Amino acid sequence: MRIAIGCDEAAYQLKTVIKMHLKEKGLTVEDFGTYTPEEQVLYPDIAVKVAESIADGRQERGILLCGTGLGMAIAANKVPGIRACTCHDPYSVERSRKSNNAQIITMGARVIGPELAKKLIDIWLECEFSGGSSEKKVERIQWYEEQFCKESYREEGV
Repeated sequence: MRIAIGCDEAAYQLKTVIKMHLKEKGLTVEDFGTYTPEEQVLYPDIAVKVAESIADGRQERGILLCGTGLGMAIAANKVPGIRACTCHDPYSVERSRKSNNAQIITMGARVIGPELAKKLIDIWLECEFSGGSSEKKVERIQWYEEQFCKESYREEGV
């Protein structure tokens, strides 16, 4: 599995721990920054780069980290076709994949510690979309996304 990962300066240390954990599991990880704890970035830029790499098929899943995980999720969800969820507990992690087919998990370095983050990532990697009654719901989310994208293009004159 190919994993994209990115963070802002608030989550640099957590990203380092998670990257090591993923590599120990034999996974391919592409780092989209930030690359030092001193490098201040606008986290939406990192989130969109990671999300685009998944939307265009270069990566299969993504992990985004910031202080809370919330801003990263909001930014990543602006990329058409992407579903990003902030998760800090096992049940939410599982449901993000099984019920919502989220390709990106976001976490907050100021919310959880590294050991819990690693455990949650392991759960997330093991889960797959279960379809069933959730399939129609995810399809509806995609339909709404397409409708709003069409409206946006009409407003811009495209």
